[in-house]
Amino acid sequence: MNTKKFNLLDTMLEEMASQSILYKPTPFWAEGSKVIIEELYDKGVENFRALNSPRSFFVPTYSFPEYSSHNELYSNISGTLKGSFSDTRLNTRINKLFSGELLALSDYRVLEASNKDIAPYTDRVSESAVGNPIERFSFENRFFSRSFLNYTLGLNFLKQYVDTSIIHTVLEIGGGYGTLGEILLGDERNDCFYINVDIPPVAFVSTYYLQNVFGKENIADYEDLKDESILDIATLKKRYKAINTCAWQIEKLHGKIDLFVNFISFQEMEPEVVKNYCLHVERLQPSYVLLRNMEEGKKKKSKDTLYGVENPILGNDYDTFLPNYKLIAEDSTTFGYVTEDGFHSQLRLYERKMK
Repeated sequence: MNTKKFNLLDTMLEEMASQSILYKPTPFWAEGSKVIIEELYDKGVENFRALNSPRSFFVPTYSFPEYSSHNELYSNISGTLKGSFSDTRLNTRINKLFSGELLALSDYRVLEASNKDIAPYTDRVSESAVGNPIERFSFENRFFSRSFLNYTLGLNFLKQYVDTSIIHTVLEIGGGYGTLGEILLGDERNDCFYINVDIPPVAFVSTYYLQNVFGKENIADYEDLKDESILDIATLKKRYKAINTCAWQIEKLHGKIDLFVNFISFQEMEPEVVKNYCLHVERLQPSYVLLRNMEEGKKKKSKDTLYGVENPILGNDYDTFLPNYKLIAEDSTTFGYVTEDGFHSQLRLYERKMK
């Protein structure tokens, strides 16, 4: 292990210990963080998109369970099917089903069909190979992961309902490995400043990712900002393309944002933590709030569910968390996702109420 690579993570973890419980991992992430940190130290952050624990928590995939680690099982199944049918195309179709490519293609078709030629632009961006991904699909000479398609579809959903020409400053809490930042910064026409706030170790991984894609000089990290008493958004925009920092620093953010985004991570937190984050979001007065949440809530922690929550957050809970915003659109079938067992990964779009 190259310990120098993990100096930033060590600093984040050490300083998190003294923060309010509102900025520490909740039960779901308290368990998840342990295995993620261990695997990052053991196998390297440069491989994070190929590691089991990141792929379980913040590097989503389309493929069937254990497709990559037990590929011989799926090869045997497809081989058996191939010998049972006369149509030779079936094996190709089955392989693309197991690998997730058919699901990815379905999302890509929605992305193309829903595209509007306005910012934030999604028609040219392509995902990097930083992090050594084991699942990354190519469609029309562009590269996509599930995370990348989730976010580009979310932005296209946003563009169906509101005037997005005003969006130039975007805050995200719990941004995974930095996908939204890559999309917004990946096309200069977007003219966007991106702020990502997260807990370690994910904040460390997203810093690594965005700095490798766009250059360390363009992405401020926790070490750059931790001693600042105020994080003035207007000032930071003049120095960086994006900032990537830790959860407790949201209290230091001052200024105004245009769009707030949270995809999935709020549903993995406890209500009092999400309520606190929403108070800070409202303080920064975004015109729009774009969320993705399991409408029915995350599974509760139990003896059979180690990675669960104490109190699930339902889709309509955000109506209470965001009293100065009104829900103007929701979707789980076109831009969102309905799981095989009937749960709804729902997009929710809020607009600031006129006073």
